[in-house]
Amino acid sequence: MDVLRILATPDLEVRKKTLNLALELVTMRSVNEMVEVLKKEVGKTHNTVEHEDTGKYRQLLVRTLHTISIKFPEVAANVIPILMDFLSDNNELAATDVLVFVREAIQRFEGLRPQIIERLLSALPTICSVTVHCHTLWILGEYASTTGEILGVVSSVRGSLGDLPIVEDEMRKAAGEAGEEEGGTEKAAQQHQQQQQKVTADGTYATQSAFSATTSKSKADDRPPLRKYLLEGNFYLGAVIANTLVKLAFRYNSLESNSSKQNAFGAEVMLVISSIVHLGKSGLPQKSMTEDDYDRMMLCLQVVSERTPGLASVFTEQCRSALSHMLLAKTEEEEAQRRDRKSSKVIEHVDDHIAFSHLTKGSDPSSADDMFDLSMSMAVSGGKKEGVDLSTSKLSKVMQLTGFSDPVYAEAYVHINQYDIVLDVLIVNQTSDILQNCTLELATYGDLKLVEKPQPVVLAPHDFCNIKANVKVASTENGFIFGNIVYDVKGSTSDRNVVILNDIHVDIMDYIVPATCTDLEFRQMWTEFEWENKVTVNTQMTELKSYLDYLCKSTNMKCLTPEKAFSGTGDYMAANLYAHSIFGEDALANLSIEKPLDNPEAPVTGHIRIRAKSQGMAISLGDRVNKVQKATIKSVGA
Repeated sequence: MDVLRILATPDLEVRKKTLNLALELVTMRSVNEMVEVLKKEVGKTHNTVEHEDTGKYRQLLVRTLHTISIKFPEVAANVIPILMDFLSDNNELAATDVLVFVREAIQRFEGLRPQIIERLLSALPTICSVTVHCHTLWILGEYASTTGEILGVVSSVRGSLGDLPIVEDEMRKAAGEAGEEEGGTEKAAQQHQQQQQKVTADGTYATQSAFSATTSKSKADDRPPLRKYLLEGNFYLGAVIANTLVKLAFRYNSLESNSSKQNAFGAEVMLVISSIVHLGKSGLPQKSMTEDDYDRMMLCLQVVSERTPGLASVFTEQCRSALSHMLLAKTEEEEAQRRDRKSSKVIEHVDDHIAFSHLTKGSDPSSADDMFDLSMSMAVSGGKKEGVDLSTSKLSKVMQLTGFSDPVYAEAYVHINQYDIVLDVLIVNQTSDILQNCTLELATYGDLKLVEKPQPVVLAPHDFCNIKANVKVASTENGFIFGNIVYDVKGSTSDRNVVILNDIHVDIMDYIVPATCTDLEFRQMWTEFEWENKVTVNTQMTELKSYLDYLCKSTNMKCLTPEKAFSGTGDYMAANLYAHSIFGEDALANLSIEKPLDNPEAPVTGHIRIRAKSQGMAISLGDRVNKVQKATIKSVGA
């Protein structure tokens, strides 16, 4: 538990790594103590001044408690009350993470379902986010199983919508407000006269409105939360409400045998849904209702009116079955990642000794053994990797800068070491003259910076030399290095001679590594990132999965869509890809591809949408996709 003391530091990255380390070290004996410590940390986040890091730290605490509850189900009952307090939090990310945990906990731990339903019903009026409301209503509609719970959910929804029908109620309120405004004109004038300058206790002048006059709240603030969201144009919430009520109606019919009560409950559900549809078509909301939301709500109305057993199975059984399959796939993926981490080969252990031959005394009898052990260690573990030839890999990074017929031949070995690019340039004098002041002049384009200019050299006839140049890289963006070689010929009175060099292009793939994130984080970043690059798929490949694998391998991106989603046969595919650069930049991609129905052997068609925080990242990754697609066309054509 001493590790958790590091949480006192204000640095968010240190806190994140501390919590990850604590999750790996926690055991059944120490889990209760860890939960108590995290409880105190949660309390501290409520008592501190709100800023960006506070919300992110709160989100980390929620995810940590989530992981602990799944890993140790015995403490789930103590963790749930702590996390439920986040539902009324202004930080939407933390509240959404809580509902992700609640969704998994209510599916895994059947004994905690009544407690969770009760907590959600009590927290429903205090929620202040439409996204959190949608998630909460879905959970309540899916897991409310008793008659009391079902009636409680419907009552909460009716209370949050206000009087029905919504349009007629809003029209009555609007007419009442107009009458009050006409009748209160004289009162307003009198109040304005009363709010003229008044003398305060210290003899200064002030208006009444600055001290005692209270500003009346707008009528919109007095509306129930769900109605306020609908009037703002969030009719996706209306579709969620309709879907929730349909599930509750089918479940109520299975519990209640009285047909009159079944009809009354169904009529109430249809009244709520039809009121929302009427509101969407009335023109009162700030935004009009989309056709998708309208079709969904009309489908729910038809389902409630028909009540066929097949539709009941879809709403009450298959939805939950899909959730269980998704959670199972998520668990299997996490287990696979954990096995990969454990099976990864350790090249050097933490407590291995480092032998320095220059510091070893010759008279030390153990020095020979130490050097022997060191040599054996280097011989055994320091060899070449299988399938990789060191000389070949170096030669593949050599770029020819000038032609063989130029007076000065130059080639460069490009060595990339994260933030630095080292150019080892070989310059050969192919003439019979002495070249004086032979200078390598370089310049950069993009987010690259030349550290220092190379010094001039003198080359004898048919002599050569190596010149090194360092270039700093500041971001993941396509750039290139260009320049020329300038020299003087000894004994010549002509101007300086110039040999123009070929451009050296910097590949962004050297800075991008595959990474993983949750679906919620992906959607959040997709919303926040403002730069998008849409690339059309242009390839000769005919298999959807093969194209996806080739794209991930060529762009160093990781597919976030589970492997089970690609099982079976189909003519279309959608997948989310994610990668992270060493500079802290994120890159997202959404792949949407299909095959023509009439010609299964036709090439794959579709598009790839790339989003990033910076314009350079989005454009560079799009250029990379176009480049690898051209390679597939050439290979097939050859």
